[in-house]
Amino acid sequence: MPQESAVYTHGHHESVLRSHTWRTAANSAGYLLGSLQPHMRILDIGCGPGTITADLAALVPDGEVIGLEHAPAVLEQARTTAADRGIENVRFAVGDVHALDYPDDTFCVVHAHQVLQHVGDPVQALREMRRVTKPGGIVAVRDSDYSAMTWYPESAGMTDWQDLYLRVARSNGGEPDAGRRLHAWARRAGFDRTAVTATASTWCYHTPQERTWWSELWADRTVASSYARIAVDGGHATPEDLTRIAQAWRQWGAHEDGWFAVLHGEILCRA
Repeated sequence: MPQESAVYTHGHHESVLRSHTWRTAANSAGYLLGSLQPHMRILDIGCGPGTITADLAALVPDGEVIGLEHAPAVLEQARTTAADRGIENVRFAVGDVHALDYPDDTFCVVHAHQVLQHVGDPVQALREMRRVTKPGGIVAVRDSDYSAMTWYPESAGMTDWQDLYLRVARSNGGEPDAGRRLHAWARRAGFDRTAVTATASTWCYHTPQERTWWSELWADRTVASSYARIAVDGGHATPEDLTRIAQAWRQWGAHEDGWFAVLHGEILCRA
């Protein structure tokens, strides 16, 4: 079937990859790790620069991991990540989660981190993930929930950021509050309720180093990434609005009482 309509809101600007390369299996897929076995074959959808993918490959030394990405340009970085770590049981490919180019019952685990919030039809994506998973295998999905993100201290600029992001992401065909919907999407995709385990976890940024890193990448993303261009071109914000929001991010990051939490929904689904 053709790819469903959706635009990746963030793009692959340096400020975006700064966040993506920080991600590991430990901080982004902990809910899955206890289910892994050394022989497993894994499909990692939306692999980006490959840091989580490489971690998964290291955890299944007798198996294989395929990192799948819709944007081919970032896969060179993913291949470099794996090569630099000496990981050989991993390879990378271009593909569309709505129409996976693999036979039925191919993988022990199909994993997607921060993917379904960006796709045009998350239920169809889950159907495809289920199709290529072996009977008894696992579909594992984790997505953030932007309306549930919270921070201290409050500021009008940060509230404007959240409102703007929600509008831009939805105008692109995505659902930024995917985390709370994952279990319902899984049932619509054909998983029985008893086959779905739903959990939640967070990223939390509080130390001076964490605040600086998180606020600077979002300040830069707000004015320089694809998100910035889409926000302006779509009539959601002016360049001046984006500059003001970026400054709000930096002010939050500089506040000694600053605290930010990102809520994620997670599902483990037995095929």
